[in-house]
Amino acid sequence: MLPADWIEHRRTDGEVLGWMLADGEGFRVYDLLGRERTAEPVEWLVAEEMLDALGIGYLAEKWMLRLDGGVERPVRIAEASPRGITVVGDEYGAASAVGAVLERFRLPFPAPAELQQA
Repeated sequence: MLPADWIEHRRTDGEVLGWMLADGEGFRVYDLLGRERTAEPVEWLVAEEMLDALGIGYLAEKWMLRLDGGVERPVRIAEASPRGITVVGDEYGAASAVGAVLERFRLPFPAPAELQQA
């Protein structure tokens, strides 16, 4: 669930790029997976520029999901929202195959540490 004090940032076409959180005199930046992208608070304009530069393309990249027992599965992100994150199994590019039956994993928001870029 999205914290009430997170400030939404959208690109010019209305697509949400992430959020900012006031911290002292600066802001912390969070991406669409709810992960912090700043090591320390930054100015408002810097926070906006960071989210604009980040965009949404990283969501289409390859990811790894570490399951119970330490087994890692290649996955692709199917959905990312404050209601949760859905990833699908992507062994041998299966997530791109038309009509493929894919194993789905529902993750909490913010994304857990078990989900990492490949």
